[in-house]
Amino acid sequence: MTTEGIVTLRGEAELARRAGALFEGVRREFLCAAGEPGTWSAAAGRASRALPSGLVVRKMYGPGVLHAPGGGELLDRLAEAGVEVRISPAPPAHEAIVVDRRLAVLAAPRSVPGEPRTYSVVRDPGVVAGVRALFETAWETSADLATYRRAPFPRLGDAERAVLRALAAGHTDEAASRRLGVSLRTYRRRVAALMASLGARSRFQAGLRAREALGRAPR
Repeated sequence: MTTEGIVTLRGEAELARRAGALFEGVRREFLCAAGEPGTWSAAAGRASRALPSGLVVRKMYGPGVLHAPGGGELLDRLAEAGVEVRISPAPPAHEAIVVDRRLAVLAAPRSVPGEPRTYSVVRDPGVVAGVRALFETAWETSADLATYRRAPFPRLGDAERAVLRALAAGHTDEAASRRLGVSLRTYRRRVAALMASLGARSRFQAGLRAREALGRAPR
């Protein structure tokens, strides 16, 4: 389907057939935001080979990519090819590709499991610039792959892990302090200490990091 300035494609096969040449024709810059390894399989060829001189390829994933089947191996291949890889604190709000600042491809959210996704190919300069600006903002708050992998989580006792669970569950401070049997002041002091340990800039980010930390933090 085509509307003014936008071409809508249905499914990875059509994306590869109709837009594959656009991905292969990139010359200066290829930006990609994805929540999972398989979102942009039609574009994987561009970033799986050694990069020619002058081409910048940046790929940003949510933290779940490292736990997805084949995710770690994919990131290793990308890094070996010279791709800049970063892990965002949360899955990207919108999965997108920007090619040479002239073209953007946006992936629609998955609606029904197993159904093909739709992709919008956009050439409008203002929209492309806006998508690129959103990517850059998210990129600046993300960690490069090597740093993310080696960043240790603190060794936590039972009290700290209880605070992490409260953050991950999204409880209010008042509710969490009651559940843990501590004063509101004590709970907030523990949260502040954990936020510093986790490198979180906000309560929202701390909650996201807490969900991951509960699976990774040493006991």
